[in-house]
Amino acid sequence: MLETILLIISVLLIAIVLLQGNKASDAGQIITGGNEALFQNMKERGFELFISRLTLVLGVLFFVISLVLYLS
Repeated sequence: MLETILLIISVLLIAIVLLQGNKASDAGQIITGGNEALFQNMKERGFELFISRLTLVLGVLFFVISLVLYLS
C-alpha cells in the first residue's frame, strides 16, 4: 500500500518539478555574472506559488514515506 503511494508521489513530484519556471535563463550567465536579477528577492504569485508549495509538500511526503518504509 505505501509502496504504491510512494510511486504516485514520485511521479507527481517529477511532473511538478518539470512544470516549475526556469529561475536562471542560462547556466553560463550565472558563472559570468550576466544575470544580475537572479538573486533579487522576487515574490512568487498565483500559479508559481501553488507549484512551489505543492513541490514542498510532495517532497516532505516522499521523505516521510520513504523513511517509514525503510524503518519497517
